[in-house]
Amino acid sequence: QVQLVESGGGLVQPGGSLRLSCAASGSIFSMYAMGWYRQAPGKERELVARITSGGSTNYADSVKGRFTISRDNANNTVYLQMNNLEPEDTAVYYCKGRIAPYEYWGQGTQVTVSS
Repeated sequence: QVQLVESGGGLVQPGGSLRLSCAASGSIFSMYAMGWYRQAPGKERELVARITSGGSTNYADSVKGRFTISRDNANNTVYLQMNNLEPEDTAVYYCKGRIAPYEYWGQGTQVTVSS
């Protein structure tokens, strides 16, 4: 069983930055593929970015060049650096960990981009 706890959300003006963190319990964090997803009101949850156990990354087209996912295996943490935020980025952001066949979700953290 893995527990994931997100933090770092909040209210930011357009063009601003936030860094989300996802802290994981457990001793095999480095073996997990990790991802950030988001869900805006009235919309389906969508993939934002993910990083494999080997460090390969991929991003949704809407965030390429603005968001960066990274991981610190020594501290069981995955990050999402979000720059040049837009109102369309407003959503609840969720962290997911996956090691087949299991996957785990955090409780989410709210990001609001508004002036």
